[in-house]
Amino acid sequence: MPAESVPVELPGVLYFATTSPVWGGGRAFYDPDAEGRTLAVAHLVTVGQFSDIAAQEMYREPGTDLDLAAVLADGRGSLGTGRYETLVCAGELDDHPVLTFTAPWGVEEVPSVRPAAAYLRHLAAGLIEAGAWEVGEVAAYLTRAPGAAENWSAAEIRELVR
Repeated sequence: MPAESVPVELPGVLYFATTSPVWGGGRAFYDPDAEGRTLAVAHLVTVGQFSDIAAQEMYREPGTDLDLAAVLADGRGSLGTGRYETLVCAGELDDHPVLTFTAPWGVEEVPSVRPAAAYLRHLAAGLIEAGAWEVGEVAAYLTRAPGAAENWSAAEIRELVR
């Protein structure tokens, strides 16, 4: 488990693209270069924990620590060209780097894909549980994300988390 988890707002946008075989709809990605804000939960984890989470999302075998030198020095690092293989340092929080992984492409470079209800419910529940945002604010936020914006209303998303 993480040593600590806190709500954060990052520069950039959340968007849904490609299709998850697990969730049956669009996957969440982060475009740090797009204009906007991204609601997130930052988890204080070790390099090994971060590496294992990233490996699982990349469909790789966990157990090997990632080399984070490039992302820490340049703000970006690449482990490949696939989804979730781009490392991003989105800033610092309490003297710790805020690291995440996303796709090498931006929100404007791929078609948006409708996220599944179960996936939206999962994302919304995590944001609400962080304690900084109410149900209505999270629903409105997710409704603005490309992929969800064209397919979900704030009322529908609120219903998912009730």
